[in-house]
Amino acid sequence: MVLLSAAALTACSSPKTAAPSTTTTTSPSARSTTTLSTSAPTTSTTVPGCTGSNYLLEMLGSEGAAGTNELTLGFKNTSSATCSLFGYPGLQLLDGSGNDIATTTVRGGSYSFTNFAPTKVSVGPAATVYFNVAYSDVPTGSESACPTAAALQAIAPNTTTALKVTGSFNVCNTGTLTVSPVFGQGSPETQTTAPPSSGH
Repeated sequence: MVLLSAAALTACSSPKTAAPSTTTTTSPSARSTTTLSTSAPTTSTTVPGCTGSNYLLEMLGSEGAAGTNELTLGFKNTSSATCSLFGYPGLQLLDGSGNDIATTTVRGGSYSFTNFAPTKVSVGPAATVYFNVAYSDVPTGSESACPTAAALQAIAPNTTTALKVTGSFNVCNTGTLTVSPVFGQGSPETQTTAPPSSGH
């Protein structure tokens, strides 16, 4: 189970039928990132302040039931610029020394609080964009025990800066984490353990 100081609030965690999800596996020597690509050359302009180093990763809520744990985290914009994010965060589990633990990331998955379409989110100064993570703490297959991560690292979509929160994350099934796309407060798809939920 998750041992965190944040208050646990009720989660909407009933599974639903999902479209095929994308899975990436990260070995201890590689980190997970999320990259958007296009078939045609584009010209991009970097908005001052809209870099990964200008976000603060926060743990906002947690809930566990029947072996499934749900986390809600947020990227808080600490700059004076309004930025945009789209897509899925890159995730990596870390041990107590900051070393990578083998991590498998599933985008969307079958949980109602992770399986919804990505949308572009505008993040103003001091505002937060949210995402949900699910994992099981029940051993599967040949697992007799599951490693406990001391931190969860996340990289905001379209950035390269690794941010982390500390805690105790007992993640089974080869370190499988199911992640939602980022979403803003008031999103009609929001199903979250965190206070910003606008309804289900």
